[in-house]
Amino acid sequence: MKYSNSAAIITTISLLATPATALFAGGHGVMVGGAEMVDTKTIVENASASADHTTLVAAVTAAGLVDTLQGDGPFTVLAPTNAAFDALPAGTVDTLLEPENVETLKAVLTCHVVAAKAQAADVIKMIADDGGEHVVGTAGGCQLIAKYDNEKVTFTDENGNVGTVTIADVPQKNGVVHVIDTVLLPKSE
Repeated sequence: MKYSNSAAIITTISLLATPATALFAGGHGVMVGGAEMVDTKTIVENASASADHTTLVAAVTAAGLVDTLQGDGPFTVLAPTNAAFDALPAGTVDTLLEPENVETLKAVLTCHVVAAKAQAADVIKMIADDGGEHVVGTAGGCQLIAKYDNEKVTFTDENGNVGTVTIADVPQKNGVVHVIDTVLLPKSE
């Protein structure tokens, strides 16, 4: 199946789970976690303003990745919400945030980062071009499987965990963020 640019734009719009009236504050940026995300701020600056991403920001800080994600990029970040972190087994987040587990925390977080800027339309096109699924290599070495079905983009990690994009194409000075509903994990040994 081939996608035209207009089909990709329509598809991208359909990915947005937030009502259109809530997407734009003053017509400048997408609203995430009660805050306007604007393309003049970095990924870390925007995420820090989102009430839905406090756990992610704490994890990025504990892992020492703030400077990296404030760098030039471009990056695509699949940003799990607080609810996604809360869905992990009890004690997982607290354990990951302990200083002795910093390497494991980095491995988890970098499974959510791609060293390129990929808008939703780009991802959907790659999936279509590859016959229904596309392998996405992350900065942390994870191999995610991207799929598009029922007007939703999903990313499946090497353990079978599936993250669904709930808000696509959140603009950043140094890339783009796609909010997801699941924490993706490196391959279990």
